[in-house]
Amino acid sequence: MSQIITIEIIVNAPIEKVWKYWTDPEYIIKWTFATEDWCCPKAKNDLKVGGKFNTRMEAKDGSFGFDFEGTYSEVVINKKIAYTIIDGRTVDIQFISDGNQTKIIEAFEAENENSLELQKNGWQAILGNFKKLVEN
Repeated sequence: MSQIITIEIIVNAPIEKVWKYWTDPEYIIKWTFATEDWCCPKAKNDLKVGGKFNTRMEAKDGSFGFDFEGTYSEVVINKKIAYTIIDGRTVDIQFISDGNQTKIIEAFEAENENSLELQKNGWQAILGNFKKLVEN
C-alpha cells in the first residue's frame, strides 16, 4: 500500500467557477504545471464515471514531457472527483463550498521514484497555479 499525500488550498471564488476551471480543458491547459518553465499544451477530459482524461505536461525548452492520464471512478458535480492514474495510483479530490470561497482537498497515492516532499511540493505548486488563475 502506497503512502497517501494530502494537500489543500482555499480558492477565493465560488464553487461553480472553481469546478469549471478544474474540469474544462480550456482552463486545464492554463494551470496544470508546477513551475513557470513547464506548460500544458493540451488536455482532454471526459468527466464521468469510466471517462478518461489526458493532460500533456512539457518543459518549455522541449527537454522533457509526459502524459498524465487516468480514468474517473467517481464524479459528484461541485463536490468530489476520484480517479485512478494509468499507473494504478488513486487520487481523491474534495471541493468544499463556503460562499465565495472553495476549499480543495486533494489526496493521492505517492509514487516510488521521487521523495514524498518533492511530490507534495509539486502537486501543491500546481494547486497554487490553479488558485492564481481562478482568482485573477
